[in-house]
Amino acid sequence: MDIISNEKIIKYKNNEFEAFTDKVATEFPLTIYINDTEFATLVCTPDHLEELVIGFLASEGVIRSFSDIKSMNIDDRGGFCHIETTREIPIDVFSFTKRVLGSCCGKSRQFYFQSDMEMSKVSMSKTKITPDQIISLMKTMQDTSDVFKETGGIHNASIATPNGIIVQRGDIGRHNALDKLYGYCLKNNITVHDKVIIFSGRMSSEVLTKVSKIGVGIVLSKSAPTDLALRLAEDLNITAVGFIRRGMFNIYSHSDRVVGANKEE
Repeated sequence: MDIISNEKIIKYKNNEFEAFTDKVATEFPLTIYINDTEFATLVCTPDHLEELVIGFLASEGVIRSFSDIKSMNIDDRGGFCHIETTREIPIDVFSFTKRVLGSCCGKSRQFYFQSDMEMSKVSMSKTKITPDQIISLMKTMQDTSDVFKETGGIHNASIATPNGIIVQRGDIGRHNALDKLYGYCLKNNITVHDKVIIFSGRMSSEVLTKVSKIGVGIVLSKSAPTDLALRLAEDLNITAVGFIRRGMFNIYSHSDRVVGANKEE
């Protein structure tokens, strides 16, 4: 399925109207069934759907590893994904049933604090990163964000070592972009505790919670954080770096992982 749609529009420019064909990001609903029970519908960009589903189920605690999935069948025409697991899924997981998770936001704040925080991991990462590496990683992600350049309608996320990007994913939903990264790592058995996440969107509490579940200790964003996100970053031992642009950035938490940030170094 195409992830970009060509739409006829009328553009107003230089005091004139003109017919124009614009490129728009595709929005796609994917309904997930687990062991024949409807679980959730994700509204997403229709690429790397297997990674998206794996990462989403892992971040929600439905699966512990990729090996928990016995079979997966994705019907990208009908918008369905059927999962069979190798173990029985606890009944309380299905409180999610028929919940639709939109592209612009995640679940309610109440749900995050009651459930998601229980699955969050305090980072034990010993990874160090230099200012030049921070700036270079963000520039590389932005320079290679082709779908964003064409549509302006997706979020981008990458997982990397301090020396370079391993994989990059994009989606209309910022949470989906992170789940695609998580799914990629689980499917390919990539360790994450020593990695870095680069992210194009705002660092909200939901994003920090998602980063914590993935298990990464450093998150880099070109945008701003929220105050609650920073409280979580402190509590979860995550180094949050934002406003990375024009050779500058702000360190909001756990600056010890950024080489030279602490005067005693």
